[in-house]
Amino acid sequence: MKGTCAIGIIGMAVMGQNLALNIARKGFPVAVFNRTAAKTQGVLRDQGERGIHLSSV
Repeated sequence: MKGTCAIGIIGMAVMGQNLALNIARKGFPVAVFNRTAAKTQGVLRDQGERGIHLSSV
């Protein structure tokens, strides 16, 4: 990921995913992180083109 994100969301369960999508929909880049890498990769695979990026934490 290049540049910086306006906000980061930890936890990609239903609430975290929806929060990240709502923020990205408003035009702000969002970094996401989840305890399990598989869940984070799944969100990026499904929603990555919408302004959601992997956090480098």
